[in-house]
Amino acid sequence: MASAIRTLLIINPGSRRGSEATLDEGVERLRSAGFEVEVYLSEGPEQSRRAVRERREQLELVIMAGGDGTISSMAQTLYECQLSLAILPLGTANDLARTLGVPQELNAAFDVIAANPRRRIDLGVVNDQYFFNVANLGLGVQVTEELTDEVKKQWGVFSYLKAFFAALLRRRQFRVRLTVDGQRQKLRSIQLAVGNGRYYGGGNVVRDCASIDDGLLSLYSVRPLGVWELLTLAPLLREGQYDLDHRVVTARGQRIEIETRPTGMSIHADGEPVTATPAQFHCIPGALEVVARENNAFETDRPML
Repeated sequence: MASAIRTLLIINPGSRRGSEATLDEGVERLRSAGFEVEVYLSEGPEQSRRAVRERREQLELVIMAGGDGTISSMAQTLYECQLSLAILPLGTANDLARTLGVPQELNAAFDVIAANPRRRIDLGVVNDQYFFNVANLGLGVQVTEELTDEVKKQWGVFSYLKAFFAALLRRRQFRVRLTVDGQRQKLRSIQLAVGNGRYYGGGNVVRDCASIDDGLLSLYSVRPLGVWELLTLAPLLREGQYDLDHRVVTARGQRIEIETRPTGMSIHADGEPVTATPAQFHCIPGALEVVARENNAFETDRPML
């Protein structure tokens, strides 16, 4: 008889959108499927990281129940402890879950975990800060700043659209000195993003050819544009089809260096502020094992905004 899969389920009560009954039923389903589950209610990222480190020798799998920021805060710890990750999407955007083909509906997400399909994914790193999805500066940071808890609560999945229009009024251009795998160029930008995963910002595609297990980072930079031009560009931004428009600069590589003027621009990764320019990015191929639906269709459960 196979031994039980020793599992720690970390729940972020602040991002909980599922009922306790649904979570309890899901935990019992996992136990029936051969998982030995400890449920841990965390008050914050440091407490979650400490809980994992203290149990690392007794664990095989960590299930993170929360949004992208909550999950991203655990990336470095999971990598250092070499523990597998599963996701219960309880946030607003749930972009990593979408990338991994994990359904947004909790019962279906528990079904995926119980089936236990595994794959290895890459991690992105910016100035020693780890991330799953995307790190950005410029307009994307302003969108995040507009995305308050009140906006999320009132607008739900449409909160990113609301925040985007509010951020348009605050957009500012900046200069960039960019180096991608040794190739240098200078440009002007109002939005620059470096993606390790595929989705960000509530279902936007960072690049239509991007995958979280391709060993590469995908960059795009939007040239300075007026509001109307940005709105006409929005459908391409949504689908990651940047190669179709001269207003967007794209690049792919394993190592990316960014210097800006003004310097010290804030960089957000997976929706959270993590560092500032100048910045050095790199990709760690196959860094983590995750529970993810095999041969997943990336468009599954994607909201239409």
